[in-house]
Amino acid sequence: MKLTVKLLASAALLAALLPAQPAKGDILAFVGTYTKPNQSKGIYAWRLSPATGKMTPLGLVGESQSPSFLAIHPNRKFLYAVNEVSTFEGKKAGAVSAFSLDAATGQLHLLNQVSSQGDGPCHLAIDPTGKWLVVANYGGGSTAEYPIHADGTLGDASTFAQHKGSSVDPQRQKGPHAHDAVYSPDGKTAFVLDLGLDQILHYTTAGLKPAVPPFTKITPGSGPRHMVFDPRGHFAYLMTEMTASVVAFRYSPGKFEELQTLSTVPADFQGTRSGAEIAIHPTGKFVYASTRGVDAISVFAVDPAKGTLTAVDRTPTQGKTPRSFAIDPTGRCLFAANQDSDSIVQFAIDPKTGKLTPAGAPIQAFAPVCIVFTPAK
Repeated sequence: MKLTVKLLASAALLAALLPAQPAKGDILAFVGTYTKPNQSKGIYAWRLSPATGKMTPLGLVGESQSPSFLAIHPNRKFLYAVNEVSTFEGKKAGAVSAFSLDAATGQLHLLNQVSSQGDGPCHLAIDPTGKWLVVANYGGGSTAEYPIHADGTLGDASTFAQHKGSSVDPQRQKGPHAHDAVYSPDGKTAFVLDLGLDQILHYTTAGLKPAVPPFTKITPGSGPRHMVFDPRGHFAYLMTEMTASVVAFRYSPGKFEELQTLSTVPADFQGTRSGAEIAIHPTGKFVYASTRGVDAISVFAVDPAKGTLTAVDRTPTQGKTPRSFAIDPTGRCLFAANQDSDSIVQFAIDPKTGKLTPAGAPIQAFAPVCIVFTPAK
C-alpha cells in the first residue's frame, strides 16, 4: 500500500512539473552497460511515454560484451556501440558493433563488428550525414574513423590516429587517453577530447587529418572528458574529469574561446571527485553535469547572449557513480544512470528554473553507463 501511494504521489508530482504541451508519441530508451556474469548481458531498452513519464521495460534487446556508450544513426534505423574491452580477435583492442534497430519492438540485430584499433574504446560519434563514425580509445590513446555503409554495417577503420604526448599529472597523464568524440555543428570537424593530454584535438571529417588549428589546450591537470554544443552552435561546454569542472567556450568554426570555469562540487567537499557527463537542455537554457564521488547532478542556467553559466542547483542522483545521464527529447525528464548502484533514476525538469525533482521509483538496471533515445513506432 505504501509503495502504491508513493508511486501515485510521484506521478502527480511529475505531472505538475511537466510543461503544458501536447502528448507526443512514445520514445525508446536504450541503455548501454558493463556486462557482468549473471547480471547484465548487453543493451537493454525501455519504452517511455512522454505524457506520463512512465518507463515500460523491454528487457535485453541486444546481447553484446560491455557495450558501454551508444549512438543512433541519423536515419534512426541503426544503433552503434563501443565494446569497452581490452582484447578483440586476439589483439590488444576493443570493438565497435553495428545493429539494425526495430523501432516497433526495440529489438536490435547485430549487423557486424569491427576492431576499434585500440584498447578500451569509451566513446563514439556519428557525423550529421550518417556516413562516418569516429571512436575514442581511452586505453590506446587513439582515434579511428569508419565508413558507414548504406545497409548500416561498418567498414574496417579507414583512418587511424595515434595520439602522442603527456600532461602534468604523473599518475593519470603519462600518456594520451582519448575520452570523447563529438562533431562540430557543421559536421566538418571531429573533435576528440584527450584526458591524458589536456587537449581538444581537431580532425577533418572523412580522413582524420589534423585541422587548423590542430588542437585547443585545456588547463593542465584538468583532464577533459566530455563536451556538448548548444543548439545554435555558438557555445560549447566541456566537463573535466580530474578537476570536476565545467568549462564554457564561445565557439566559431575551429576556434574555442574560454569564457569561464565553474566547479561542480561544494567548496567544502573533501572526498574523491570525478567529473562524468555533461548535457544541454533541448531549449539551450540549462546545462547539466554529473559528478561521481559527490554523486550529484549540477544545474546551470545559460546566458543566451554571453554563453556564460550561473549555478542553479545540485541534486543528488539517489545512487552511486552517475557515470552518465540523458535528457529525453521533449526536455521534460532527465534520467541518471547510477553505475555502482545498478539503477536509473528519473527526474522531472522544471521548465522555468531547470531544477530537478525525483519522479517515480528507481529503475533496476545492472551497471548502466549510457542512455540514448529514438522515436518508437
